[in-house]
Amino acid sequence: MTAPPTSQLSRIRDEADLRRRFDAPPPHVRLRQLDRLEAHSRRFIAAAPLLLIASCHSRYGVDVSPRGDAPGFVKVLDDRRIVIPDRPGNNRLDTLANILDTPSVGTLFLIPGIRETLRINGSAIVSDEHALREACTVNRRVPQLVIVVEIRELFLHCGKALIRSRLWEDAYRLPQAQMPGLAQMTADQIGRTDRLEGIQAAVEWNYRENLY
Repeated sequence: MTAPPTSQLSRIRDEADLRRRFDAPPPHVRLRQLDRLEAHSRRFIAAAPLLLIASCHSRYGVDVSPRGDAPGFVKVLDDRRIVIPDRPGNNRLDTLANILDTPSVGTLFLIPGIRETLRINGSAIVSDEHALREACTVNRRVPQLVIVVEIRELFLHCGKALIRSRLWEDAYRLPQAQMPGLAQMTADQIGRTDRLEGIQAAVEWNYRENLY
């Protein structure tokens, strides 16, 4: 595929131009947009082992990061707030720093085998509240911080993307051996294949000892 530079591509200039190209959404699409949790969204959160959280920084732009653990790792504080534990990661702290700069976040909850997803958008804070951290303890490990999201809107998203991608089927599943491991890809990216063994050892230690 070839294309001219981005500056020369045909583009949509405004929302009015965008919307005139599509039919209006069905009424039920708007009606299922809620501003608080109810029974179905609570059940979805309780069953989801994975979410993606999008955040934004005024200088660095948009970031999307995965958050995962056993189902129920995201806690419902009340009808308008959820709590996401901050498990050990790579210490880039992109999501947390973004929230401190720009509180708006978007989240997408996924449940293996379920075609639909749950989207929650709102305003977030980074908290070291002891009781909230304690509630997210796993293997006697208490997270240093949690993200508290105050819900602005939530809605169940239809399953077309997951159906097209066959995400929960084996059609596009890759054996691990067909994709280079993280250590190999990192060594190649930074031009230090001479350090492959050390990088591999660090990756394996991190996965084994630093999940929580």
